[in-house]
Amino acid sequence: MFPRPNAPATSLDLLRELIAYPSVTLTPNAELMARVSQLLRNAGIEPMLVPDPDDGSRCNLFASVGPSDVPGVMLSGHTDVVPVEGQPWSVPAFEATEKDGRIYGRGSADMKGYVACAVMAMLAAARRPLKRPLQLALSFDEEVGCVGVRHLIRALADLEPAPLLVIVGEPTLMKIGIGHKGKAAYRAICCGQAGHSGLAPRFVNAIHTATDLVAALRDVQQDIHANGPREDGYAIGYTTVHAGTIRGGTALNIVPQRCEVEFEVRNVVADRPEAILQKIVQRTRARMEQAQTLPGAAVPDIEMVNAYPGLSTPADAAGVKLLASLLPQHTEHTKVAFGTEGGLFQQQWADTHVVVCGPGSIEVAHKADEYVEISQIEACDAMLARLVDYLCT
Repeated sequence: MFPRPNAPATSLDLLRELIAYPSVTLTPNAELMARVSQLLRNAGIEPMLVPDPDDGSRCNLFASVGPSDVPGVMLSGHTDVVPVEGQPWSVPAFEATEKDGRIYGRGSADMKGYVACAVMAMLAAARRPLKRPLQLALSFDEEVGCVGVRHLIRALADLEPAPLLVIVGEPTLMKIGIGHKGKAAYRAICCGQAGHSGLAPRFVNAIHTATDLVAALRDVQQDIHANGPREDGYAIGYTTVHAGTIRGGTALNIVPQRCEVEFEVRNVVADRPEAILQKIVQRTRARMEQAQTLPGAAVPDIEMVNAYPGLSTPADAAGVKLLASLLPQHTEHTKVAFGTEGGLFQQQWADTHVVVCGPGSIEVAHKADEYVEISQIEACDAMLARLVDYLCT
């Protein structure tokens, strides 16, 4: 079925195509990027591909249309989707199904709907007398910690001038997202001593050490809840600490020698994950001493697996006002409960305003029978059409 020679007529047509590419995180997205590149080149726009340095089957894409000596607006999206295995889909996951005013399929909301609208906006902009550029930034492996976009941002480090505004098109129901928390993910290795469980008190139990760590996470979370900084606009207005996985032991009659715990910190702007980690380590050590752990027991070895910064854009920033002018009156500002690549763009270009705004709802993302309302795609198309008009004035 690939490549298709003809250009799609609408964003919905392109969305149907994009859903058919099973671009699951950590798997190839090269065919999808080849199709987008083909569409851009046919419109006279030459894209730049930035591959994963370790695997050429996955890549980022950057393209720009219009003048290059003035700042413009960048449309940012990711092309990867989460897996579907084990989910009870009632429609084919990688085939667009239209019913009841919705398009069903993996990635329809998160976030191939926005990607389709953004690509079609680029094609439309290529036919217009732009006075400021419209730019497109598409990434890979966003779902595992905004991995791919870091290579793209490095490739764009010398981009001059930097964009006025970056619109990250994660699903917000077309509300204006001005913030999200940062995230730091950690892996803790708890070491013990293997031995016969009949003599268990003679050996350091790695799982017991892990429980001291988990108890410390809960202690620190309680302290943050009671005394930590608050930030308005979030469903949970303070930093959260969460243990996600725990794996340890080999058999019931063997004292476990190793246990691994994965945990995360999602921080408001006023908190620093490294300071919170220090408290977790201190509290774990205190818990172990309180439990009179055997000599030789070591505090878990903790490594950071991944981290991305939070996003915080003032509600009265010029970029926010510009986006608001392209949307229906009284469109809400919001702070989203999920992470995005936006904080990395904000970190790269301190004077660039970054917002999150895209079609669909995060409530249906990552689930079986993910969908986007057709009216949401139409609303995004309308917003981007007004943006192109603005870039011509």
